[in-house]
Amino acid sequence: MRALIFAAGLGERMRPLTLHTPKPLLAVGGKRLIEWHLEKLAAIGVSEVIVNTSWLAPQFADTLGDGARWGLRLRYSYEGTTPLETGGGLLNALPMLLDGADPNAPFLVANGDIWTDYDFAALPREFDGDAYLVLVDNPSQHPRGDFQLDDGGLLHNDGPSRLTYSGIGLYRASLFDAWRDLLGDAPGAQLQPPRFSTVPLLRAAAARGRLHGEHHRGRWTDVGTPERLQQLDAALAAAANG
Repeated sequence: MRALIFAAGLGERMRPLTLHTPKPLLAVGGKRLIEWHLEKLAAIGVSEVIVNTSWLAPQFADTLGDGARWGLRLRYSYEGTTPLETGGGLLNALPMLLDGADPNAPFLVANGDIWTDYDFAALPREFDGDAYLVLVDNPSQHPRGDFQLDDGGLLHNDGPSRLTYSGIGLYRASLFDAWRDLLGDAPGAQLQPPRFSTVPLLRAAAARGRLHGEHHRGRWTDVGTPERLQQLDAALAAAANG
């Protein structure tokens, strides 16, 4: 299996820490955020990881190298000076993710600016539909959630107790079938390369009954601000010290 780590964001809410360091390369609990992911990916047998980059892009290769220290092959999908957002970034990286692979094979996707104790080995090796998302309890900064999870594992756009998408999931290239028709004249969709979010694609998949997932009830942090980074670092330090 291959994986993509989203690491191209500008990290504007994290400034001034991200003025000179991309957010996924910030350290927490003694490791860079992205290194927590790389260790987990290597542990479940992922062989190749694509990291999409934009802001301060050279630092990723300079810091992480070719991935050999984790037993991985790292490749970098550079998006230019302006990030392509999640949908555009994934579309841009698809040739790398599908190179020589079964076009229907799922690949793992993870946001580079989250921390979690979720075990990537719990992800299913096979699933029906276009994507499988790990959901978490709604954080204070996102109280309305994203998707409703039913007892059969299907995700729905509406419901009384929606959960938040964690930024971890399995995707298939079929998620992008007819993406231009779906987005129409949405801002950024007509640019070259296109710049758009995966959200409309995921919502369309949910409406077609092709979006599945699970609820992770463990620890998860969207490390979006210096305060949340500091809080997480302190919590991990406390846990490490018993």
